[in-house]
Amino acid sequence: MKRSVTDDISAISRINAVPAILQVITETTGLRFAAVARVTDDSWTACAVLDRIDFGMHVGSELEVTTTLCHEIHASHETIVISKVSEDARYRDHHTPRIYGFESYISSPIFRTDGSFFGTVCALDPLPANLSDGSTRAMMESFAKLLAVQLEAEEQFEATEAALLDARQTAELREQFIALLGHDLRNPLASIISGTQLLLRRSSEPAITGIAEQMLTATHRASRLVDDVLDFARGRLGNGIPLNIRECDNLHETLAHIVSEMQSSYPERRLQCQIENLAPIRCDSDRLAQLLSNLLANALTHGAADGAVRICARIEAGRFVLTVNNPGEPIPPERLAHLFQPYWREPSSTQSGLGLGLYIANEIALSHGGQMQATSTTEAGTTFIFSMPTGGSAA
Repeated sequence: MKRSVTDDISAISRINAVPAILQVITETTGLRFAAVARVTDDSWTACAVLDRIDFGMHVGSELEVTTTLCHEIHASHETIVISKVSEDARYRDHHTPRIYGFESYISSPIFRTDGSFFGTVCALDPLPANLSDGSTRAMMESFAKLLAVQLEAEEQFEATEAALLDARQTAELREQFIALLGHDLRNPLASIISGTQLLLRRSSEPAITGIAEQMLTATHRASRLVDDVLDFARGRLGNGIPLNIRECDNLHETLAHIVSEMQSSYPERRLQCQIENLAPIRCDSDRLAQLLSNLLANALTHGAADGAVRICARIEAGRFVLTVNNPGEPIPPERLAHLFQPYWREPSSTQSGLGLGLYIANEIALSHGGQMQATSTTEAGTTFIFSMPTGGSAA
């Protein structure tokens, strides 16, 4: 059955990982416009867009394909990388940069699993960017492969009932999803971090160290985004977030360290901490530290800037209870139910990020055999409550 462009836009919109993919691309490359496009012999159509430069494109926007570089990718089947158009011998006189006013550009072809050409995943910016690192090309091509796998899954889903999908096909999709992200993204990012740290150690020039520090911060953030996407994949496609359960007799120190780190990152904010000397608890202390970090980041981002964020950890009736409270505008009851859904934010939020923090905190809670709750009132502020048996999960 021949698919229409509308069908393909719909298929891309149902792939939950697409917003995260575009976010990671912009955070890693510094390019402020990223898109997934359906490319045919005569048209370029946006299927998903992340636009931070008011480029004017939105889902469903169409371009004459001959005005784009995707026309050449359609013919060559090769990735195009341009760090600075004005200094690029091949593209400085090309009509496409003149038409759309970009200086840096990267685009990789997306092929369906049957080998047919679907379109491209691309990014651009009016400002130049250093895209010459081979890991950037590898990342884009890995995302293109990942999208092909996901498109295949969506097209199969349209043709059959979800309940009839073979368990083996589902397992293979899960393995492909996690393997592509884990191998093709984390390894290049680790290389970039190592190289930047080496540059910081060897250079004493303020201009170079300043740029290197910015690169290191951006790459660490991209690594955290990839980790969030991996946790999301495990939670949605696997058997929950994996844990390393053991007897922990220093959980109070681990949690206090997270509070100290967040206080250092937000020196202007007040954090009031009450963590008891907790009895030995069977848990994954690293995951509970991640849970607390996500809750604190949420409280510091959305809470009133002049109010104190309160953290409390205690044992109560045979359960470990952790609460994080912040003052501020209350969350309406109809929105409380959505807080732990992936990619969800307040409709008026202008904060960056993937919207996965609370979802991952909830998955960590469930993996421990525990639960997350949230309450929000004008008088008491917003409180997130995590509780679990002190014996931990049997997982």
